[in-house]
Amino acid sequence: MAALDPYPAHPLGRSTARDAWLCGMLLLTLGSLVGAVAVAPAAGSRAGAGLGALLFVGSSVHVASSAWFCTVPEVRRFMAARCGRYVVAPLALVVGMAVLGALVPAKPFTLLLLAFFAWQFFHFQKQNLGLAALASAAYGAGSLRRGERAAIIAAGLSGTAGLLCRPALLQLSGPVPHLGGLFPVAAALFALAVGFGATQLLRRPGAERPWQVATLYGAALGFFLPVFLFDSPYAAVAGLTMAHGLQYLLMMGMVAGGGAGARMPRFISLALLLNIALLLGLVLNLASHLHDGGPAERSLYGAYLGAVMAHFVVDAGLWRLRDEFPRGFLRERLPYLLR
Repeated sequence: MAALDPYPAHPLGRSTARDAWLCGMLLLTLGSLVGAVAVAPAAGSRAGAGLGALLFVGSSVHVASSAWFCTVPEVRRFMAARCGRYVVAPLALVVGMAVLGALVPAKPFTLLLLAFFAWQFFHFQKQNLGLAALASAAYGAGSLRRGERAAIIAAGLSGTAGLLCRPALLQLSGPVPHLGGLFPVAAALFALAVGFGATQLLRRPGAERPWQVATLYGAALGFFLPVFLFDSPYAAVAGLTMAHGLQYLLMMGMVAGGGAGARMPRFISLALLLNIALLLGLVLNLASHLHDGGPAERSLYGAYLGAVMAHFVVDAGLWRLRDEFPRGFLRERLPYLLR
């Protein structure tokens, strides 16, 4: 009797499922970046209801969706065995930021927000790097080269630097450093990183850079381009937030509905993901608007920031495909992407 395949093929076929994933990622990424520019209000104006709803999904809902991992027994066991990273550190971030939110006055707290945003946008680019690496492996082009990885990270760091040089793009006011004179330097470094990344990709043999890999790699490399093109915070930043969050939700939906389980367990898993993401997302969204209140409200706002940072910490471990458990878990759920 033939051995059972531990990683069964997708019902649609591996190639079709893989191409659907790629098209979905490209559509969500490029659609968010271009769409945000198209509907962005002028600088100083508020976002419309449609853009606000997409930002809610791309920010609070996507952060909340990571709590779904706690519903999976094998993931809970993995996290329990690494209590420091997956329990102690997240709780410390939430509690610590709640205390800082209550005690630090609003204006000095802006400096903490700069550090938070630097971490957040670096987290965005690490996800882009992971997606580009996943595409390269899924389409049989091997691992990303060191230079290709370095170029994506450098583009993300220079894009983040551009944002920090222009805090108005982050809608920050108060005692922030005046670094506007360095913005052209950040733009030049971004251009150099993109050019270097393109050169690194072209150094591959033609068979090792199929258009699917080149397109997603290019999207990761140029992800921060709106930062250097637009003065409106929504045109420059909203698309980054939406693209990152929607990328993540697509991956979470595929993982929750993937694997060899029966249709009903998959349906239940997806229903859990949807409910967790929406309900906790609403709580996070409410807390995210309390930065102008008194100490109690600002404490909740600090806890919100801590929860987002906890999401950064947890995700950095659970999606690290170099490690045995995350790779095995995702290979079982997404066999058409991980061979």
